[in-house]
Amino acid sequence: MKFVLLFGPQASGKMTVGHELEKLTALKLFHNHMTIDLVLPFFPFGSPSFNRLVKLFRREMFEEVAASDLYGMIFTYVWAFDHEGDWKFIEGICEIFRSRGADICFVELETDVEERLQRNKTPHRLAHKPTKRNLEHSEQNLLEDMQKYRLNSLPGEVQEKNYIRIDNTNLTAAETAALIQKTFQL
Repeated sequence: MKFVLLFGPQASGKMTVGHELEKLTALKLFHNHMTIDLVLPFFPFGSPSFNRLVKLFRREMFEEVAASDLYGMIFTYVWAFDHEGDWKFIEGICEIFRSRGADICFVELETDVEERLQRNKTPHRLAHKPTKRNLEHSEQNLLEDMQKYRLNSLPGEVQEKNYIRIDNTNLTAAETAALIQKTFQL
C-alpha cells in the first residue's frame, strides 16, 4: 500500500498533478475538494456540521482504503504549517496508513503566486472544484490565506524519510507527476 500526501498552497497544482500521477500509477486520487464540495451545499464552510462531516467522510475513506487491497491513494491538502490542528490532522491520517504497513510519500509543491493566480482560473480546476468558480472570491481567498498562514514548510521542517519538495512553477503537471513517480518508484 502506498499513500501519497500531496500538499501545497491553493492552486499550486495538487489536484492536477494528482490526476496525472493517477494516470501513471495504480494510485487513486482523493482530492480534498471531493469532501468539501459534497458537504458545502448543506452546511456553511467552517460550521460545526461542515467540519464534522468533512472529517468523518475523509476518515472513513482513509480507513477503507488502508484496509483494502488497493495499490494506494493520493490525497491533496492545503497544510497550514503554523496551525497545530493541521499537524494533528496529517499525523492522524498517516497513522491510519502506517498502522496497516503502508509506505507514505510526502510531496510538497511550491509555486509562485503569479502562477497560482493563473492556475486558479484553469478550466480543469473549475470543472473539478465547483466552489472555485466564483473567481473573485477564490482569488481573494488565495491571497488572504497566503498572508494568514504559512503554506509551505521551512527547510528541515518535514522530517519524513520519503519527502520531496518540488518547485513546479515552470513544470507541467505531467512533468511533476513523472518526477514524483520516479522519485518514489510508484
